[in-house]
Amino acid sequence: MVRELVMPKLGLTMTEGVLAEWRVSPGQPFRSGDVLLVVETDKIASEVEADSDGVLIETTIPAGETVAVGTPIARWSADGAGAAPAPEPAEASAAKAAPTPVAANARSLPAPVRSNGERILSTPLARRRAEGLGVDLGTVAGSGPRGRIKVADVDAAAQMRPALQPAPQPELQAPKIDAPVAERSKPTTLQATVARRLTAAKRDVPHFYLAAEAEVTELAALRDRLNADTESGLPRISMTHLVLAAVGRALAAMPEMDRVWDDEPPGGAILALGRGDIGMAVDTPRGLVAPVLRGAATLPLDRLAAEAASLTRRARDGRLTEEDFQGGAITVSNAGMHNVTYMTSIINPGQSSILGVGSVRSVFRPDEAGAPVLKRELGLVLSADHRLFDGVTALAFLNRIIAGLERPLRLLRAA
Repeated sequence: MVRELVMPKLGLTMTEGVLAEWRVSPGQPFRSGDVLLVVETDKIASEVEADSDGVLIETTIPAGETVAVGTPIARWSADGAGAAPAPEPAEASAAKAAPTPVAANARSLPAPVRSNGERILSTPLARRRAEGLGVDLGTVAGSGPRGRIKVADVDAAAQMRPALQPAPQPELQAPKIDAPVAERSKPTTLQATVARRLTAAKRDVPHFYLAAEAEVTELAALRDRLNADTESGLPRISMTHLVLAAVGRALAAMPEMDRVWDDEPPGGAILALGRGDIGMAVDTPRGLVAPVLRGAATLPLDRLAAEAASLTRRARDGRLTEEDFQGGAITVSNAGMHNVTYMTSIINPGQSSILGVGSVRSVFRPDEAGAPVLKRELGLVLSADHRLFDGVTALAFLNRIIAGLERPLRLLRAA
């Protein structure tokens, strides 16, 4: 029985997707669980698996096309009809002789001509000898039929040149050194998606950047005390969890930051989200992804840490869905574990800001009396969309984040 394979709906808001890659060729059998194709949306690249055994008969949509959800993209059979023919025996294929390659011609020089355009008759060997000895064939008298110049004529002409005029030496050429060849490879579907989306975001979104430091001595001490309680069964708290909590509290206090710009209507529109969702950058074996932590602005710290840890595991296991990337006006990208002071990030498409988080640094700062005091500081860079925010609003938001990190007991309370 021949059946149709249609473009799947991978999320509630998905209306179309890019058929990025076919993993099965026409005529090829597949088993339940095999990856048939890769579908790319604005948020994620997803592998679509077969839910039963079968054979792919034909594809009706080539890779690279944008296809509406529910559109037939291939035909397949569950009973083996349309399977690829059995491979031809080696003896039979060997019997089919390949075309005999044509040997490359030996190197020859073009026939020379005189200044008046008249062709100089000469043998190919004589032309090569004249080139090597620097003899002008236009000055050589040929002894062959119709005055054709032969090798002996070239040698005689070379010997008759004045002794004071040495024969020109052939130009010495430097040995040929092969330049290193760069290795070219095709990006993965996820890499291509990220490259395309971030290029568009950097080109189309007017970014501006605000950098500041948060003094996190108390924050680090609080984290250590919370994690020292190993008998409570509560999730461990990381610096990323504390930053997410600080951003969430700031977002709850300034809901005007929970907005995004929509390019669709003429002249654009401003969408107020109001859900307090926050994107969270996660480094995975497939590349960097930024799923959305739901309701992060109002989650208690322990619940936030548990939800973030679960989201991180699913991201690294490749189990995220389209819905995991929906919503959120801001993303937190923490690169502090990689020894960086500041990180200026590109806003994720569809959002309006991103907070780059650096490493904790020990620095000396003067106290009120001017004496040096050792501080532990965290470098923060807020990238914001200038279509929505001005510097004053964005700076007020950044300062609220810093206040939450510098007075961390507030983070233990729900917003």
